[in-house]
Amino acid sequence: MEYLLERNIQKMVKIKMRTKHSFIQSLLVLITSLVINTAYALDNPDSPDFLGQLKEREKNFLSAIANPANGTRDTIRTYHAYKLFLDKELNKAYEILKSNLSAKRQEELKISQEHWLKFRDAEFELINNNWNRSSFGSSFVLSRGQYTSTIIRERLIQLLHYSKNY
Repeated sequence: MEYLLERNIQKMVKIKMRTKHSFIQSLLVLITSLVINTAYALDNPDSPDFLGQLKEREKNFLSAIANPANGTRDTIRTYHAYKLFLDKELNKAYEILKSNLSAKRQEELKISQEHWLKFRDAEFELINNNWNRSSFGSSFVLSRGQYTSTIIRERLIQLLHYSKNY
């Protein structure tokens, strides 16, 4: 009996040590994450506030989408105009970033953008095939507009964040 009691105590000590070790590992991961995120947030404080400027320029589109004047048709037209706007903004952000890069980094950016365009096209195909009238009724076009514009906007924001470093 004494042997079993001693063995159980040893097991409990091992469990406590593993728990303590796991806690320390979790703490180290958290600290490392905070340090990395702090380093990621370091950018050029003198660079323009590209994201703030974008938010200001897109306000009218987002307002019109949220509060359509003439219902669904108006929202569809607004989403179309918004995507054209985002595409132009994306091209501007690409050029801003590219102008700050060396020739080698410009080529890497070009390759990255080509891969992203393939991703975007594949996503658009998925969206167009999945969100259709037979599956989602008349609201399918609203979902398509939201999803496709979000994909473009996310890439735009990523490029603007990259540009903030210069």
